[in-house]
Amino acid sequence: MCCHFMVAMISEPLLHRMKILVVDDDRKTVTLLQRLLQIHGYNRVMGITDSRSAIETCAAFDPDLVLLDLIMPEVDGFAVLEALRDDVSERFLPIVVLTGDATEETKARALEAGATDFLVKPVSQTETLLRIRNLLDARRLNVLLRNQRAALEEAVRERTAELRQKIAELEAANQRLQTPAALSRT
Repeated sequence: MCCHFMVAMISEPLLHRMKILVVDDDRKTVTLLQRLLQIHGYNRVMGITDSRSAIETCAAFDPDLVLLDLIMPEVDGFAVLEALRDDVSERFLPIVVLTGDATEETKARALEAGATDFLVKPVSQTETLLRIRNLLDARRLNVLLRNQRAALEEAVRERTAELRQKIAELEAANQRLQTPAALSRT
């Protein structure tokens, strides 16, 4: 009860509107994670069990965080992770790897492939919720920073265009003042 209360108190409503994609071939795990997240206020959670559609689903859903199982049939989590990293290389998309394989080799391989974080199954609810909250907050701040940078770049472009226009006007006025007709009047 104490841990549940603590996690609920530190969650932010802004984060609850962010989108989370769960990719795991085990329907039970997907359902449990979806319910856990929804109980704690995350209402934009999508779960899929077919790793072959993970990339397309990610592109269509545009999640703010991905929970990704590593050991899946057809296309394993490492391949999905690498494809997601290739697809979104210019933006920050937190990807939390979920696996029952806690070996150092697996952890290193997942992190090397671009995983943001690593959780070992069975996952601790409190730890999972705290890591998700922290990563969503980092994602929110990254998006905010990217938007502010874009707005500043646009403002600089607009101001530069205005300055160029004023320079052109001043140069034209200066040339008019230096023409022989203007000089003879003085």
